[in-house]
Amino acid sequence: MEDLLGAEGRASELIDQAMTLIMTYAPKVVLAIITLVVGLWLITRFVGVLDNKLGKKDPTLNKFLCGLIGAILKILLFISVASMVGIATTSFIAIIGAAGLAVGLALQGSLGNFAGGVLILIFKPFKVGDTIEAEGFLGAVREITILYTIVDTFDNRRIVIPNGSLSNATLVNVSYYDTRRCDMTFGIAYGDDIDKARAVIKQLLDEDERVLPEPEPRISVGSLGDNSVNIIVRPWTKTDDLWPVYWDMHERVKKAFDKEGLTIPFPQRDVHLYKSE
Repeated sequence: MEDLLGAEGRASELIDQAMTLIMTYAPKVVLAIITLVVGLWLITRFVGVLDNKLGKKDPTLNKFLCGLIGAILKILLFISVASMVGIATTSFIAIIGAAGLAVGLALQGSLGNFAGGVLILIFKPFKVGDTIEAEGFLGAVREITILYTIVDTFDNRRIVIPNGSLSNATLVNVSYYDTRRCDMTFGIAYGDDIDKARAVIKQLLDEDERVLPEPEPRISVGSLGDNSVNIIVRPWTKTDDLWPVYWDMHERVKKAFDKEGLTIPFPQRDVHLYKSE
């Protein structure tokens, strides 16, 4: 009987302690959960508004900055929620610091990508919308995030390139300048009139409104090949017009040469047969 009474007393004591803990911490836990949910919602809304506003002014910076601000705000929110529950903030920060060090050592490549993204935003070798050639790919820059740069190629492929690689590698910013020189070479036969060929090409360039008058296009004999006299043509165009001018000019030159009796030679070889006696 005494054992039964003792067990009931201990059970009652445990229940009282549990009720005390619930009464003490339940409001804090509920408040912390509400704070966490509302805080995450506010952070998401704030980052979304910032992305929308900053994207109109600087689309290169907005994705990187919004991602960084969102991560910092969420870390601060988690620390605040932990302190509301009763976890010592100093201890919590120490734990986060130790965990951050361990994660940093394990993710050195990601930290390098983050540093590369910062360098890209500071020195601006390219921006969103530029056409770049890097890591063996040619395409338009769509986003610069915290760790990666997203490039869309002209055959509709999405390439994700680490920022660390871009910040340390040689890249070509094709659209950095507003104008570019369109380099072309046309061959004529050795028996054709060079001045006539030059006049035909100049007329075609003058008729094309996409070709800029300044700097003046250069039309010169570039080399004497094995089968042709090679004429180099160097007009200047707007960057967006370069490839259309290049492709159209080849077709128009071929048709004009055919009309004027100028020959575009192709490799030939004379074969002599000797009859043995």
